[in-house]
Amino acid sequence: MISLLLAVVAAIFLVWLSGRKPAAKISAVTPTRENLVSSISSNGKVEPISPYVMRAQLNTFVKKIYVTEGQTVKKGQLLLELNVKEVSAQLADTRSKLLRAEDDLRAARAGGKTDEAAKVAGDLTKAEGERDRLQRNHDSLARLAEGQAATKQDIAANDQALANAKAEVTRLLAVKQEFDRQARLDAERGELQVQQTLSEMAALEDKVNNGQISAPADGTLYSLPVRAGDFVKLGDLLAEMADLHKVRVRAFIDEPDLGGLETDEPVVITWDALPNRSWAGKTEIIPKQVVPHGTRSVGELLCGVSNDKIELLPNINVNVRINLKARSNVLAVPRGAVATEGGRRFVYVVLKNELGVGKSRLEKREIRVGIADATSYEVMSGLQEGEMVALPGDTDLHDGMAVQVVNTNAA
Repeated sequence: MISLLLAVVAAIFLVWLSGRKPAAKISAVTPTRENLVSSISSNGKVEPISPYVMRAQLNTFVKKIYVTEGQTVKKGQLLLELNVKEVSAQLADTRSKLLRAEDDLRAARAGGKTDEAAKVAGDLTKAEGERDRLQRNHDSLARLAEGQAATKQDIAANDQALANAKAEVTRLLAVKQEFDRQARLDAERGELQVQQTLSEMAALEDKVNNGQISAPADGTLYSLPVRAGDFVKLGDLLAEMADLHKVRVRAFIDEPDLGGLETDEPVVITWDALPNRSWAGKTEIIPKQVVPHGTRSVGELLCGVSNDKIELLPNINVNVRINLKARSNVLAVPRGAVATEGGRRFVYVVLKNELGVGKSRLEKREIRVGIADATSYEVMSGLQEGEMVALPGDTDLHDGMAVQVVNTNAA
């Protein structure tokens, strides 16, 4: 009885003694076993994997639109029609020009225009005939002169006419050569003209054909920025479409998180517009460089994502979570309880008074951590189950500090 009384008195004394100096009031937590998934969270943008982009091939007006944005279309289905009336008229003129050019080419290859070629050849033949006749006269007159049957005057007159005839043949030969040379040049120019006209006609035919914009494949028409009556210039965007059953998400990963990325890691996509839905995917192409993105330095990670219901639309902004590693039934401590100093991590363990009464004290203890999720670290060593860890608050914690735990929670 006396010993019990002495123990009570001692306890009361210890409580009184410990209360002489006020202890800092803190919150503490007891680490528990958890299943942890290490992940990286960021933002990203949805992109089609193999988009088809249709652009205007001429300056004209949109004549008619047959579909609506967001519509599922089949390969070959007519999407919209452009006004090609002016181009069709140009094409008809070019076809006429081609016929004329082909006629000129045939004539040039045949030696020139038929009537002109015939006249040049006829004039030369006639001149050569006259020269030959006068040459025969010259020979006859020479024989007659020997028998005194022809006078010198007759011979002189014939020789003058023969000289003139030879000069005419020489001139007409030059004319014929020039005519032939010009015909060859005309043939070369004609071939070039035909080729140029064929190219011009092919370009116009393409423009006429491109007046009807059809779907190049099955898919979803996700962009249709034009309306009937709009004026479009060469190169302006008319429509975009793709198969959206599988899309790509370009995730913007902050530079410090790039080291843990690997291909074929699971990805979860969420979209604020559909808060109760999520989409699964895999990492595909790991970034090889860092680029500026607003005020951040990021790597652009490409992820393939299944989109069976075609709910994710191109160019929307989404939330991205990449699950890197998973561990089951590990001892976990809240991130807020872990401090970092010189590259090492430590916690403040609450040591109760040996008598179980009065103030507790803090022990600064280094721990080794494993994977982490958004709220907790895996404890590999340095902490045992059942030990209590101080949480930071209004008072700075330090080793040996006297504390009074006023709030205790499980991790």
